[in-house]
Amino acid sequence: MINRYIDREVLKNEEEMYRQVFLERNVKFINQYTTPTFIYPDSKNIRRLRLVEHIWVVGDKFYKLADRYYGDSKDWWIIAKFNNKPTESHVKIGEKLLIPTPIQEALNVMKG
Repeated sequence: MINRYIDREVLKNEEEMYRQVFLERNVKFINQYTTPTFIYPDSKNIRRLRLVEHIWVVGDKFYKLADRYYGDSKDWWIIAKFNNKPTESHVKIGEKLLIPTPIQEALNVMKG
C-alpha cells in the first residue's frame, strides 16, 4: 500500500482555539499533515499511464474499484479525483470511468 503521508510536511498545531481538544486528549499540541495539491494531468502525462475503462454499474463504489485495481480500498480517492467525481453520487449508471494504473505512476502524474 502506498502511504498517503509520503512527502507531506508535518505541522505542529498549538493554536489556542484547539485548547479544549488538547485538554481532552491530554496533550499540548497535535501534529497535522499539510494537504497535498493534485493537478489533473495533461494529455502528455496521461500517455504515461495505462487507463483501464470501467462502466459504472449498480453497486459500484470507488473503494471497491480501488480494491480491485490497486489492491487497497483506501486508494479510492485516486479514481474519484482522476475522473473529477468527488463522490459516487456524481457518477451515473452506465458512465465510463478511467482507472489510471499503475498506481504509483498515477500519483506521480497527478502531483505534477
